[in-house]
Amino acid sequence: MSDIRLTDSTPNALAALSALPQADFIARLGDIFEHSPWVPERAWASRPFASIDALHAAMVAIVDAASEAEQFALICAHPELAGKEAAAGTLTAHSTGEQRGAGLDQCTPDEIVRLRGLNAEYRARFGFPFVIAVKGLTRNHIMDAIEARLANDRPTEFRACLAQIARIARFRLDALLGAAS
Repeated sequence: MSDIRLTDSTPNALAALSALPQADFIARLGDIFEHSPWVPERAWASRPFASIDALHAAMVAIVDAASEAEQFALICAHPELAGKEAAAGTLTAHSTGEQRGAGLDQCTPDEIVRLRGLNAEYRARFGFPFVIAVKGLTRNHIMDAIEARLANDRPTEFRACLAQIARIARFRLDALLGAAS
């Protein structure tokens, strides 16, 4: 992989990222959309990117244009919050940091029972995991959000998950490219 530094200023990082061969571009951005390297693979053709906004918009447009099956797989690629992957230590580095930042690694036993129960109820109702951009939220905010979103119908929740995935991707791009959040 090309040895470029994406920690320089954002314009330099974007220029370096835009100059990468496709395989390296995918390797750098493959987890921006959880376990879905097909998103940066398709976005590569839209280079160069003048801003993080442009890169993010191109990637979100790829998701929006994807088939419903691809969108469903993208939603399902996200781990349950404080779920079995977190307990087993098998989350991606991004997900680990995000869940830790929301305090999900510090849940009391009662909170774990509540959160896992809500996750199970949500998955049973909709057929996919609850997805929310946890940055800036507390574990209580997250659990309250699951409860509130359980009142939605499946199409509304499907769209809500995709919107939250777009927010997660933006936070991850900002962190990767050194933008202020």
